[in-house]
Amino acid sequence: MKIMIVEDDATIREMLGETLQKWGFEPVLCDDFERVQERYAVEQPHLVLLDINLPVYDGFHWCSRIRDVSNVPIIFLSSRNTPMDMVMAINMGGDDYIQKPFYDEVLISKIKALLRRTYSYIDPAPNVIEHDGLILNLHDGKLLCGEQSVELTKNEFRILNLLLQRKGSIVSRETIMRRLWEDESFVDDNTLTVNMTRIRKKLDDLGKSRFITTIKGEGYMIK
Repeated sequence: MKIMIVEDDATIREMLGETLQKWGFEPVLCDDFERVQERYAVEQPHLVLLDINLPVYDGFHWCSRIRDVSNVPIIFLSSRNTPMDMVMAINMGGDDYIQKPFYDEVLISKIKALLRRTYSYIDPAPNVIEHDGLILNLHDGKLLCGEQSVELTKNEFRILNLLLQRKGSIVSRETIMRRLWEDESFVDDNTLTVNMTRIRKKLDDLGKSRFITTIKGEGYMIK
């Protein structure tokens, strides 16, 4: 299983990565502390190890941002030892709290127990699709970019989801309408045009005005 490590101390980050590898996990080392949510969306890890003291934004902020798009297990790692920090960690959406320094065996046992509880009864399918800094939440249809977000209608979500699934390829208008008809959304060519206009307006609001390219006579494409 894939575990994402968000830790600004390079020595600790590398040691954690080596420890996880020894125990058969796939570590993902995050060292861009301005785009933690984007990195999460790209990697889709099964668990996140999250330090509290981070540059730019602290771990509480990033826990909240990840919780906007996922219920992935999050374990806080911190040298802080006050009850308030522990309470904050849990209230912000964390699942466990481990104080530094810690024994590797204790960390691994907590990771294994949390993974077992989380994934024994559910399919760990992706929660989001990410491309070029834009994140589509597959559960609630929200579209996020940085600190901004917009709500999508059902048809807007289905259209954008299809285009993202096939990014790099041209998707014809007929294919999009066929997908909407399969979902019992009865649309014609004019309705599709209206939906595409609304999607582009919402993308423009997020600073992504050129996210979807129209291929004249063929369809649409996300490059």
